[in-house]
Amino acid sequence: MTHAPAIALLVINVGLLWLLLAVPLGLRTVRVKGSFRASRAKVWSAIFPLGTSADWHHSVLASHLVPDAPTRVQQTYTHLDRHGEPIKRSLEITETQAGVEYDARVLEDSALDAAFWKDFGERRRLVEDGDRVHLTIEQTDRYRGLAFLIFRFFALRREIRALQQWLETGQSKPARVAFEHPLVQCGLAVLSTLLLWPFFGLTRTGLLLSSLLTLVIVLHELGHMAAYRAFGHKTVRMIFVPLLGGVAIGGRPYNSVFEVATCALMGAGMSAFLIPVAIFLHKAASNDMFASGPAVLIFLLILGAFNLLNLLPMNRFDGGQVLRQVFYSPIGRVAGSFLITLIIAGVGWRIGVSTPALLAGLAVFALLSMMGSGGVKPRHRLDEMTGGQRILSGLGLYSAVALHGYAIVYATDRLFS
Repeated sequence: MTHAPAIALLVINVGLLWLLLAVPLGLRTVRVKGSFRASRAKVWSAIFPLGTSADWHHSVLASHLVPDAPTRVQQTYTHLDRHGEPIKRSLEITETQAGVEYDARVLEDSALDAAFWKDFGERRRLVEDGDRVHLTIEQTDRYRGLAFLIFRFFALRREIRALQQWLETGQSKPARVAFEHPLVQCGLAVLSTLLLWPFFGLTRTGLLLSSLLTLVIVLHELGHMAAYRAFGHKTVRMIFVPLLGGVAIGGRPYNSVFEVATCALMGAGMSAFLIPVAIFLHKAASNDMFASGPAVLIFLLILGAFNLLNLLPMNRFDGGQVLRQVFYSPIGRVAGSFLITLIIAGVGWRIGVSTPALLAGLAVFALLSMMGSGGVKPRHRLDEMTGGQRILSGLGLYSAVALHGYAIVYATDRLFS
């Protein structure tokens, strides 16, 4: 069996991750436009932060002038910070044309560090055309990866639609994002399965493999979602990305370092509880209690391989996230990363992976590590771990690595012996 399909899938995934999360785009401007049948004065009263209707949007609780600062505005949002308080943001406003155009930049944010906003700037402009008013919104920022740029584009599109709703009805209501609807996500999961199918061969076995991989991805993200819920996130959702997998999203910023580590770990951590169950089912099948022994082994192999990859000590992976929280010092992180890499390399050697393939894998890991840690720095330091929490997180990480490594060894010994 040729390794070309697996290599091609790996190259595609690494390339997509780089494009979405790491490609240096520099300063880019996101621009959206809207056209409304309303007076310029009414639209301006809504879009201008000091307008009489500046709190029109359902996510804005208040927008008012900061005392003794004639060009500074503080806006309060319905979105909550790590302590459950409404996020507050201070803006520097420059009205370049009265009632027509203004520029804004963010000075302070109660949730995010000021460095997040250092390159951000926004401009809003109105143009009258008969009985219609045309609005142009431009947001300029420095981007690394396409993901956040795309997110901002669609966020502004939703704002334009909400403004149209407010102008027509006098109310702005949160719109359910069609992309996040469970049926749409189920459809994307099916699409991902079909896109993965050719990489495993367009046969019944290939379809089984791609289906099991999709199932493993879903189980992994459900583990993250369960952790978010355990830490009190009121809203949790899963976004399925064909070929790349899924992303679990919490409902508020992290509150503690332990929360970051646990939520990152529990994708693989919850899946680890399935390993003894799968082994029991396989042994039961060997005793003719079931007829699905090979299928269970294939599931166990895919479960172990997918989660072990996610536990790699790379910045963008779950394993790297946990390591950064558990180890304070760079030396500790290097030692912790080396131990995980050693265990994974040992698993590869144990199942018969060739030395060139192992070296190629290490080269890919090094490439992924160059993507940087990314992430958004909070304004205030997260609550630190206690000694017990640090030990618990570290033991959980290495236990998950060992369990998923054992799952791979157990399955390969019986599938290919």
